[in-house]
Amino acid sequence: MPKLSSSHTSHIPRRNLGRRAASRNRIILLIAVFKLAKGLILVAAGIGALKLLRHDVASSLANWFALVRVDPDNRYINRLMAGLLAVNHRKLEEISVGTFFYAALFLTEGTGLALGKRWAEYFTSIVTGSFIPLETYELIHRFSVVKLIVVAINVGVVLYLVSRLKGRPSRTRPSC
Repeated sequence: MPKLSSSHTSHIPRRNLGRRAASRNRIILLIAVFKLAKGLILVAAGIGALKLLRHDVASSLANWFALVRVDPDNRYINRLMAGLLAVNHRKLEEISVGTFFYAALFLTEGTGLALGKRWAEYFTSIVTGSFIPLETYELIHRFSVVKLIVVAINVGVVLYLVSRLKGRPSRTRPSC
């Protein structure tokens, strides 16, 4: 049987590897976009909390509801307003600081993943994994479909990143 040269056989596995790598990169990019979106939403929420520090919360909410044309007699709106009006100046400061802290975490994860940094995969696995017990606790005590989806996505992200990290050999520096 004639021996095939490496040029005849090596192109097939490389194509498959190329497709797999492209698929993996798309998943990493999708995770990065998800993390960046969460970070940007939290930045916006933090800015909103800071703006409320400078204004009367009740009048700001009333103006916003009038602008959006929300029925002020709606029971959900009344609950939201009651909760927001119960927040004092100090609590708003704490909320804004916490929001910016989490935004920084998500933006760091997302940026690192988007740039293809290996440290970002470790960082995202650790940070996202550390939130899963708290999210599960919240899910058990106050169930909602949105919380369930968030926990499922985060578990999926951690499992994917850990399997990816386990499957990739670490780069060792050559000794001098």
